[in-house]
Amino acid sequence: MREFKKLTPYKEALRLMLESLAEIGEVEEVPLDGALGRVLAEDIVSPIDSPPFDRAAVDGYALRAEDTFQAREYNPVEIKVIDEIVAGEKSGAKVEPGTAVKLTTGAKIPEGANAVLMQEMAERERDIIRVLRPVAPGQNVAFAGEDVKKGEVVLRKGQILRPQDLALLKSIGLKTVRVKRKPLVGIIVTGDELIEEFDEGALKAGKILDSNSVMLKGLVRQYFGEPRFYGVIPDDEERIGEAIRKAREECDLVLITGGSAFGDKDFAHRFVSLLFHGTTIKPGRPIGYGEKTFVMSGYPAAVFTQFHLYVKHALAKLVGARDYEVKVRARLTERVPSQLGRYEFIKVRYENGEARPIRKKGSGIISSLVESNGYIGIPEDSEGYLEGELVEVVLY
Repeated sequence: MREFKKLTPYKEALRLMLESLAEIGEVEEVPLDGALGRVLAEDIVSPIDSPPFDRAAVDGYALRAEDTFQAREYNPVEIKVIDEIVAGEKSGAKVEPGTAVKLTTGAKIPEGANAVLMQEMAERERDIIRVLRPVAPGQNVAFAGEDVKKGEVVLRKGQILRPQDLALLKSIGLKTVRVKRKPLVGIIVTGDELIEEFDEGALKAGKILDSNSVMLKGLVRQYFGEPRFYGVIPDDEERIGEAIRKAREECDLVLITGGSAFGDKDFAHRFVSLLFHGTTIKPGRPIGYGEKTFVMSGYPAAVFTQFHLYVKHALAKLVGARDYEVKVRARLTERVPSQLGRYEFIKVRYENGEARPIRKKGSGIISSLVESNGYIGIPEDSEGYLEGELVEVVLY
């Protein structure tokens, strides 16, 4: 098999790929219930103050703070209760000197009151409370606009919508939100040795169950896309070419596994005008890219690496996503050597501030992916990291 004459450095290949892509312009308006994980297509400006009125932060009594300044446990101040309300109600009474309104958490502060006395700080007998401690103006009050002010930009374009983001949008009165259309991602799996369904006889005869397709479908969905599977194609040049042409016509991005090297049956790369073919990453060196098409390895661990180092960045570029990687600092539990000239993708298990390298090797070892929850990247000019060294872990 012919070797690569030149390997493109990882960061250079990443730059070439990203520069070839443009952000998708189409947007969709979706209900909040269906917006989790979608990418915001525009800044969101709040149309209201939230909360929309001053409200009680505790159960207690709305009153004038100055009426309590002299209150002590040994010398309580007596105040008359003139009304009682719960959250969702509005008192018709005005708090005058020496009066109070009993209310629950979330209830609107009545006119004239400027503080809420916690009910534990008072002794009540009929309509009279004896205040045991003073309160300050504004104490135990959640003021209008304390959470969000009218006209404030609450979420920025490119935000990946989380449950808490949806809660915020609902709290300011939104029912729908405009998000980027999901990129359609074609997935083509190639290889004579692959079968799609379990067949004990076929496995004993040398066949392998395809696992790349289900993994890539999940990764595409995890990173903003919608997968379209074009099937497992045997190593037949004409059929592979036909599948690639169809996928490129119908999709925003195409992922092909198998056929990325130079073997006699490596056909996939022949149908794409490649910007690069062969990079310094390990595992997954034979990856090629061009015309919105990735020609990837056949081994699952290599495919997983190629997806995280290249494909997810392509998908983020297409939808304009921000902050789509979660990175943490951790101390290595052991030394990790590396070969100069290779950008190594080292799978790790991150826990309690430490990163433990997964020692299972091999581009086909899926269990190594399962045991890990993140990776560290070792640049081409490094010979690795020492035990106890602080490193950056990208979680997945």
